Amino acid sequence: MQDIPPDTDARRDFARRFIQALPHCGALNMGVEEVGEGYAILSMPWDDRLVGDPATGVIHGGAVSTLMDTCGGTAVMTHPKGPKTTATLDLRIDYMRAAEPGKAISAKATCYHMTRTVAFVRAVASDGDFDNPVATAAGAFAVTT
Repeated sequence: MQDIPPDTDARRDFARRFIQALPHCGALNMGVEEVGEGYAILSMPWDDRLVGDPATGVIHGGAVSTLMDTCGGTAVMTHPKGPKTTATLDLRIDYMRAAEPGKAISAKATCYHMTRTVAFVRAVASDGDFDNPVATAAGAFAVTT
């Protein structure tokens, strides 16, 4: 992969290409909302194919965790140290509450520390207000620079 340009439009384009290269992101209809130096906000619309409990219409936790994992990887890939690749080593997710049926889910992730081989990320997922999260996550990602 190429080095990430410093300007926001180029980072956004890079993040979109990163997301488009992952087939599961297309299957979940993920989109890039915002990116910067080491952070990303991705969204996933509500879809009845993603419902985990038909009685409630709540999106399955696996779809939420996939969104958070992908958002974390995007935050790593847009870090100023410009990693060439990343892969999830560890991801701990704490589910705080059920998402509201019919609402899109957004995830916000920040890569807050990077060594030569490992990046550390914090993330939050929400159905509207990041101060009232559906889930939070902490992860470690392998990187090559």
